[in-house]
Amino acid sequence: MHPQHILKISEIFPSIQGEGLRQGEPTLFIRLSGCNLKCDFCDTKYAWISGKEMTVSRVMERIRKIHQIFPTRWVCLTGGEPLLQKVEVLARRLKNEGFKIQVETNATIYRPMAVSWYTISPKPPKYLYQPEYRKKAKEVKIVVTRGLELRVLQKLRQEFPEKIPLLLQPQSNRRWSLDQAKKLLKQSLKGNLNNVRLSVQIQRIFGWR
Repeated sequence: MHPQHILKISEIFPSIQGEGLRQGEPTLFIRLSGCNLKCDFCDTKYAWISGKEMTVSRVMERIRKIHQIFPTRWVCLTGGEPLLQKVEVLARRLKNEGFKIQVETNATIYRPMAVSWYTISPKPPKYLYQPEYRKKAKEVKIVVTRGLELRVLQKLRQEFPEKIPLLLQPQSNRRWSLDQAKKLLKQSLKGNLNNVRLSVQIQRIFGWR
């Protein structure tokens, strides 16, 4: 008998995807515990430590139960940093049951999996990421911090195919962050950086988690 694969899970819940190109789509979220970066602007710091150990089978039971009343086909693995844990078994089980899988990652770790959608968000100060994402990412989400400069966007735009959008996501709804995002978008336009877009977190507008 094979040992049960254990994951540390912060929470599992149904909601609406609030960020990125999949914004507005009903989605089941599996938030895994732990993070290797721990950015000071993170809005899910509780996931760095808190969580409950669950077998993959138990996670799937929860997903099936929620799916009965919230029948979306999308599941998002998020965190923290979900790829710190060995989620390949979970991803395979989800795919075998017909789910489409989105992974939200800081891109410092890559795990070969049958994933439908990678949302990567390289973080300051170095904005490092694994090279596999240059082809596999569907979008590059860049949090607009006080220190974000045009040179970061220029570097990422050079390294990723133009079809992959760079999304400028304000760190918060405070005026400085919104103004900084707008400023960087204008600078990108003047600098001939294509497919750079403004993004917002609609979960904050609607009060979703």
